Amino acid sequence: MILDDPAEFASQLPSFGAVAGLDLGTVTIGVAMSDLLRGVATPILTIKRKKFGVDAAALLKLLDERKANGIVLGLPRNMDGSEGPRAQATRAFARNLERLTPLPITYWDERLSTVAAERAMIEADMSRKRRAELVDHVAAGFILQGLLDRLGHLRNT
Repeated sequence: MILDDPAEFASQLPSFGAVAGLDLGTVTIGVAMSDLLRGVATPILTIKRKKFGVDAAALLKLLDERKANGIVLGLPRNMDGSEGPRAQATRAFARNLERLTPLPITYWDERLSTVAAERAMIEADMSRKRRAELVDHVAAGFILQGLLDRLGHLRNT
């Protein structure tokens, strides 16, 4: 089930358990996971994309192993908030994934998440080669952390 509203997404989650964050690119899928209390996002790995069936199988296997309770996909909006072809591709990926898993799926605005990930890695003095290897799942961590912070705010209100 795909839920656009984080509050609706939160209502479909058990009170305890991990959530997965995905940074969906044309070549790779960055994956991050939360802790069980949903306070901290941790970048996990980057999956090299092949075709949807192969990508989904690898992703769902990982989410099953990590006992994920939900999925947040970074939604690549344009700077003016509109949605272009990449956002449409992300929504199509979510619709196809929805058919394969009972896990609730939501979106998080990923504008500038890759920029933030790059800056954090530059500040950590990582080489350009190492940054290229890690940027997708670090960006997934930024996407997931944004949602986790929102869910935490919802719990506290």
